[in-house]
Amino acid sequence: MSDALVALALAVGLELAMGEPPTTAHPVAWFGRLVGRADRAWSRPRTAGLAVAIALPVLAAGVVVGAVALAGGVHHLVGALAAGTLLFVSTSLRMLLDVARTVIAESEHDPVRARESVRALAGRDATDLSAGEIRSAAVESAAENLADGLVAPLGAFAVLAPVSLSLAAGAATWVKAVNTLDSMLGYPEKPHGTASARLDDAVMWLPARASALLLALVSGRPYALVRAAEWARAPPSPNSGWPMATLSSVLDVRLEKPGVYVLNSSRGLPTVAEARRGVRTVALAGALAYLLAGVFAWS
Repeated sequence: MSDALVALALAVGLELAMGEPPTTAHPVAWFGRLVGRADRAWSRPRTAGLAVAIALPVLAAGVVVGAVALAGGVHHLVGALAAGTLLFVSTSLRMLLDVARTVIAESEHDPVRARESVRALAGRDATDLSAGEIRSAAVESAAENLADGLVAPLGAFAVLAPVSLSLAAGAATWVKAVNTLDSMLGYPEKPHGTASARLDDAVMWLPARASALLLALVSGRPYALVRAAEWARAPPSPNSGWPMATLSSVLDVRLEKPGVYVLNSSRGLPTVAEARRGVRTVALAGALAYLLAGVFAWS
């Protein structure tokens, strides 16, 4: 088995076993604290924001490249284990799917609690959300996180793994760092986050559309992409609409963020059964992403 496949197998095993490392031991949380220091008023916010968007992801990736290279210098399998561990912390899917399943179950029996739980998934005011709107938020978040949390960093790793395991791990880390910057700084009221938001838009262009394709393939409904193309531009993001609209088409349900966008407006909001099917579809798409990454790593 190649070192790249060893690394990928370890990342998958850790994802299945743990979902996420503890926050105190999570490198992404450490990086988030570093980003937090840059989240302040600047005299020249756009210039400072551009420097942050360039420097911090490069710094994170450089640390990872060096760490994996050093580990590989001890023994190639040690390098593979280091790369797999770092790929694991750069990707995320299981924990979000678990939270989505919990929110969907609570929406049926305890909407008040579901409104509290859904805040961990979606950045929206949940105070007045109906049960269907809560389930919609859970399904939307699962679809979007497939692209942000898994396909983007995993794809970066898979492309470079045949070339260099240390560069592959660094690429996955760089993508995760860009996404983290956007999630923390990329808001209209933060001019120092404009560069981070634009960089994330560019980085996520292909993974978002690849995620939509994965969702269509695992559902056996490739035509879903045709319908999704009609709705994908409804959300403000140039990318997140693609996996969300595709899943909306696959499930034939309406997905809606009240006051912001509606996907597949002629259908009803997801039932509990439909929402659960949506989460299963995302999980299958994630499994296919890992499988395809293994094919790339093998080559």
